[in-house]
Amino acid sequence: MIATAAADILAFALARIDEGLGTALVTLTDIEGTSPRAIGAQMAVAEDGRYAGSFSGGCIEAAVVAEATGTLADGRARLVRFGAGSPYLDIRLPCGSGIDLLFNPHPDPAALAGVLSNLDRRMVATLRLSHEGVDAEGGGDASATGWQGKDFRICYPPRLRIVAMGQGEELTALARLGTVFGADVCVLSPDRRALAELAAEGTAAIELTARTHLPPVATDPWTAVVSVFHDRDWEEELLPRALELPGFYVGAIGSQRTRAARLDALRAAGVPDRLVRKLQTSVGLIPATRDPATLALSILAQVAEQYQALDVTTLCSEIFDFNVPA
Repeated sequence: MIATAAADILAFALARIDEGLGTALVTLTDIEGTSPRAIGAQMAVAEDGRYAGSFSGGCIEAAVVAEATGTLADGRARLVRFGAGSPYLDIRLPCGSGIDLLFNPHPDPAALAGVLSNLDRRMVATLRLSHEGVDAEGGGDASATGWQGKDFRICYPPRLRIVAMGQGEELTALARLGTVFGADVCVLSPDRRALAELAAEGTAAIELTARTHLPPVATDPWTAVVSVFHDRDWEEELLPRALELPGFYVGAIGSQRTRAARLDALRAAGVPDRLVRKLQTSVGLIPATRDPATLALSILAQVAEQYQALDVTTLCSEIFDFNVPA
């Protein structure tokens, strides 16, 4: 992965606790001005000085580690301001901003494990942080990240899932870039050689054996489905089925003329307008790409942008069934 994700930070904390090391969970709760991290960003700090996550890209991490080890010594949670308005006059953020960090020493390992278990099952998970400790809440809780009274709640959505259909270098480039980015990637292709290569790299790979049959594939509201077929014969039957799957994004590459013909074909095939409207009007953020790597980057950037914009609270309230274990 390119950088640590929220689940990686919680997993780091849990691993250090399992090693018998005191560990503190540090959470960004308020911002005055601007910040390179969003509210809810976290660090986990072990008593031996190791840590995961960051708040400033190097400006205050050493001070955060020192503060965290101090909370481990006295066992009390504390809320500390760094930057503008901070009592630490020698610690300043270059942007001139101020951030509030909540330090929770010795978080309950069962709470961390519960969040990670829910995320592994692609369920929304929530932690409740306070001066009294760290507790997990049910996966169906749709609370947004932020203060609620004296408690600070963090809502963790499942990580991005990408289902990519196609063949050739466009498919392998998208699968590899998505995996490095940290997405859960599944590829569907009639190209056995590409499937074998990607499977050997640890990517979930499913063979497409017929143009009229879409194999069972797990999708949910945090899933993007992308067709990178150049051969429209493959997508004519597969794309209508893909539009029926749960997901926040369905896209297919092609020129403006191809996109217009695709919409006409979907409507002629009797695909309901509500599903046709799910299809992206254009795929990717970089126009007129001419090589597989740039196309993959363009698609991933658009998918990541839309994933980041998802309203977890709304999704949970509209599709609560996805958050209830079978």
